[in-house]
Amino acid sequence: MAVNRRDFLRISGLGTLLGLGSMATQELLPPGKALAQQYLPDGKALKAKRWAMVVDARKCLEKVEQDGCRDCVLACNRVHNIPALPDPKHEVKWIWQERYENTFAGQNHEYAEDALRGKPFLVLCNHCDKPPCVRVCPTQATFKRDDGIVMMDFHRCIGCRYCMAACPYGSRSFNFVDPRKHLDSAATDPKFPTRMKGVVEKCNFCAERLAEGLMPACVEVCKEKALIFGDLEDPGSEVRKVLRSRYSIRRKPELGTHPEIFYVV
Repeated sequence: MAVNRRDFLRISGLGTLLGLGSMATQELLPPGKALAQQYLPDGKALKAKRWAMVVDARKCLEKVEQDGCRDCVLACNRVHNIPALPDPKHEVKWIWQERYENTFAGQNHEYAEDALRGKPFLVLCNHCDKPPCVRVCPTQATFKRDDGIVMMDFHRCIGCRYCMAACPYGSRSFNFVDPRKHLDSAATDPKFPTRMKGVVEKCNFCAERLAEGLMPACVEVCKEKALIFGDLEDPGSEVRKVLRSRYSIRRKPELGTHPEIFYVV
């Protein structure tokens, strides 16, 4: 009986959980080497020892309250071919808004500023320094690069959703339906791979744009400059300057995942 590539990966992934077949899977397709995720940098590539993002919550909230700004969300959806699905239960999200109370669950208290209560905060993959999603993936479809970006190799994903269960931030989406059927062919970006039903996806810090010398799409389109992106290990970077001068918080710091998304409030 013929077995297609995806079924083979699914079987191999289950074998890995039992301590079997891991070598065969790794030899078939080394982590991060699938063509769709092989963002080879050139001379223009932006590089860092540890990429991180700072969200200026006040600037962002002012713009949202002024005109309902969603520029960063729309830009991300456009460059990554994220479909608009009619059923909200099937929504695929890379960057989106959550209420303050949900974003910082367990960290808010009765003396929190009224200006923050009930307000929408941008959330995305935290690209944790110690990502639990990477530890539980049986096929190494999700992996961490040397520069700290936590990636998804769509070709290796077998849809087990262990990474979704391990992520304490709800930063991953599963394709319950075929996303390609809900894409506008005229608006599809040919430079980024479309996905198939049964795979997990999430923010990748625009790794494909960094390889071309471009900033992440969300950062590029933010007119208020509320999103600051840079090298956390470079004392002279803009993210370090902001973190030195402003009070910042992170999501669920008590879990020890060390999120690399900071919010200055």
